Amino acid sequence: MEITLEAVEKVMEETGVDYKTAKEALTASDGDVDAAIKAIQPQTQEISEDIKALMEKLKKKVNEGNVDRVQIKKGDEVVLSVPVNVGIVGGLVGLAAAPWALIAGSLAAFGFGCRLVIVKKDGTCDEIV
Repeated sequence: MEITLEAVEKVMEETGVDYKTAKEALTASDGDVDAAIKAIQPQTQEISEDIKALMEKLKKKVNEGNVDRVQIKKGDEVVLSVPVNVGIVGGLVGLAAAPWALIAGSLAAFGFGCRLVIVKKDGTCDEIV
């Protein structure tokens, strides 16, 4: 069956995946949009659950104290660095979830090729796995 741009866009819209993933799923399902969506959804749900678990570990570490900043690294490059006091200041004005949402969103956007690193006040680093 022919795979159309409309079919690829429909799969992308329904699942939130990129063009390549949507097209591969359509190819594997012989162009059946519903089958492609069903094949992708368990994968995206697993990733979402993994991100939630990672965020819980991160929040636990931060609540233990002695944390200066949270970084997302891809290889040796720091993709995102969020000072922990941003969360504290944000909490005073009702925006405590904003830094956590930023970190979770970044992990989702960059995928699991990234590492989540806690930088302690003494300069040492702990990786969250």
